[in-house]
Amino acid sequence: MKVLVINPGATSTKVALFEDKMKKIQENLTHSVEELERYKTIMEQREMRERAVLEFLTKNNISLEELDAIAARGGILPPVESGTYIVDEYMVDYLMNKTKVQHASNLAAIIAYELSKKASKPIPVFITDPVSVDEMIPEARLSGIRDIERRSLSHILNMRIVGMRIAEELGKRFDETNMVIAHLGSGISVAPFEKGRMIDVNNANDEGPFSVERTGELPVGDVVKLAYSGKYTKDELKKMFVGKGGLVAYLGTNDLREAFKMAENDPKALEVIEAMAYQIAQEIGAMCVALKGKVDAIVLTGGMAHSERFVNMIKSYVYKFAPIFVVPGEMEMEALAYGALRVLTGEEKPKVWREQP
Repeated sequence: MKVLVINPGATSTKVALFEDKMKKIQENLTHSVEELERYKTIMEQREMRERAVLEFLTKNNISLEELDAIAARGGILPPVESGTYIVDEYMVDYLMNKTKVQHASNLAAIIAYELSKKASKPIPVFITDPVSVDEMIPEARLSGIRDIERRSLSHILNMRIVGMRIAEELGKRFDETNMVIAHLGSGISVAPFEKGRMIDVNNANDEGPFSVERTGELPVGDVVKLAYSGKYTKDELKKMFVGKGGLVAYLGTNDLREAFKMAENDPKALEVIEAMAYQIAQEIGAMCVALKGKVDAIVLTGGMAHSERFVNMIKSYVYKFAPIFVVPGEMEMEALAYGALRVLTGEEKPKVWREQP
C-alpha cells in the first residue's frame, strides 16, 4: 500500500512516500524567507506549499491515482483522544477558519484534502495523534487557581510511535504497558503512558524542565515581578520564555553539541547542562509517581537523545526506576504513515472528529 505523508514546518514541508512500512522517498521542501514573507498569515501559504508537494510528486513520477491514502500532520484542533482521524470537510473548515492557534501543522490536512480531490478516484486522508491530544486524568488538570487549568500540549506523535516500538521489543502491545516517555527536543515533553493512554504531561511551553531554548517551569512570584517591572513588553517576555530561554539564556546557543564544546573550558557551561539533565530526571521521576511506580520502561527520544553523554547524565538519576530505552531523533513521518496503514489494514478503526458545541 502506498501512503503519501505531508508534514509542514515553519520554513519547510517534509514529504515522503511509503510502500507499506518502507519509506521509499523523503524530501524536505524548503521555503525561503523571501518566499514566506509574501504571505501575511500561515494559511495564505497553502497554495504555495501545495504546489511544492505536486512538484515533488511530478519529479518522482508519482501519480495521485496510485496512492492508497494521504497521511497529514494533525493541526491545532480542540482536545481529542489519541488515534487516527479521517480528514473531512468539517475538520478542514475548522483548521482554515476557526482554530485559535496559527501553526504550520494546520496546513497539512487542508493540503492533503485538496490533493485527494484532484485524483480521479477517492483517496482517504488521515491525521494521527495531533499535538492537542488530551487524555489527562482529572486530578492532573488542577493548577491551584480556578481560572487556570493545566493543558495537554505535547510531542505525542513521536512519543506514541516510539512507545509502540519499545512495546514490540518487550513482546507486548503498547496498550499492555506502562511507560514514561521523554521527548528531548527544542521543547521537552515528559509523559506517563498508562496502558497506552497519556494520563498526564508537562506543557512543553510552560512547564517541566528547561530545554535548549525554553525556560520550562518558573518561580511564579518572580515571573509576576518581572512582568510588572516595566522592563519588558508582553511579547518580549513570551520570547524570553520560549525561544530565548534555557541553554540560549545561559550559554547563547541552542545546540547541545556546542554547549558541550563550551563546557570543555568553562565549568559553568557544564553546570548548566547538568542542571537541564537534572530537571529532566526530576520530571521523569514525577511521572513515575503518576504511574504509582508501576513502570515497564523509561524511554528517551528526540534530538538530544543522540548525545550519549547527556543521556548518561539523565540515566544516573533514574536508572533504578525502570529499564531505560533510548530512541534518538524522531519518527514523525513513520508515525503518520503507520497510523494510516493501521486503518487501511483494519488493525485500527479510524475516528471521526466533530467540533463540540
